[in-house]
Amino acid sequence: MKIKMIAVDMDGTFLNDQKTYNVKRFYNLFSKLQEKEIRFVVASGNQYFQLRSFFPDIYQYITFVSENGANIVMGDESFYHAKIESETILATLILLESLDPVNLVLCGQNSAYVSKNMPAENFKKVSFYYPQIKKIDNLFEIQQENDDIFKFALTFEAHEAKQHLETLKHALGNTLVPVSSGHGDIDLIIPGVHKHRGLTLVGKEWGIQDSEIATFGDSGNDLEMIKNTAYSFAMENAQEQVKQAAKMVIGSNNTEAILDEIERILKEA
Repeated sequence: MKIKMIAVDMDGTFLNDQKTYNVKRFYNLFSKLQEKEIRFVVASGNQYFQLRSFFPDIYQYITFVSENGANIVMGDESFYHAKIESETILATLILLESLDPVNLVLCGQNSAYVSKNMPAENFKKVSFYYPQIKKIDNLFEIQQENDDIFKFALTFEAHEAKQHLETLKHALGNTLVPVSSGHGDIDLIIPGVHKHRGLTLVGKEWGIQDSEIATFGDSGNDLEMIKNTAYSFAMENAQEQVKQAAKMVIGSNNTEAILDEIERILKEA
């Protein structure tokens, strides 16, 4: 086994349910990954600024495939970002008015944006995932922010999310792709822009192929990278479709199964 890149999802995968991980153990493993020249990539639907906050001492040496592949940052250097056309943004906002999500976030390169009318408690929760966030008077005037928008992040009641996911698939057609990120959250992403495409872009930069990548995930937005890489691992708590697609199912995110697997990879490297 020759693995040259390890890519991990964060929520429900690398992080436990308390949104923490064994920092001391991972930093030790990370040092060994660097010695063996194995790239460590964070592949998440969350905002870059949030993701790097989990690695304050080493983020400069990590590549972040954030926003489900729509914004790739190497350390603190922008590598790639996508863009949704203004017409698509406006049409999608009109559609979402009828679905009335609990939370609606427009995700851009410089910031995330929400309505000034978002309740304070909701804003607090959203800000955890999008620490760089701004309230604006009217989301329909997002173009005035002079930012490139590359994702919609929606939250529905958990028991309604599956139904809304199907509704969005039919209503959006080929303009945007709805993917589940778990717990009632649905992201609307640009067709063809997903985590695996992000890994492909950085892999091309580093001369690394799918056959040399190990991926770890738990939700629908991990499917492409789980399906298309040689060494794919689903967490025990993963959605069933992810478990079916993965080469192996390991322990839950509330154990240190992912660190155990990284340690095993290092021993075999």
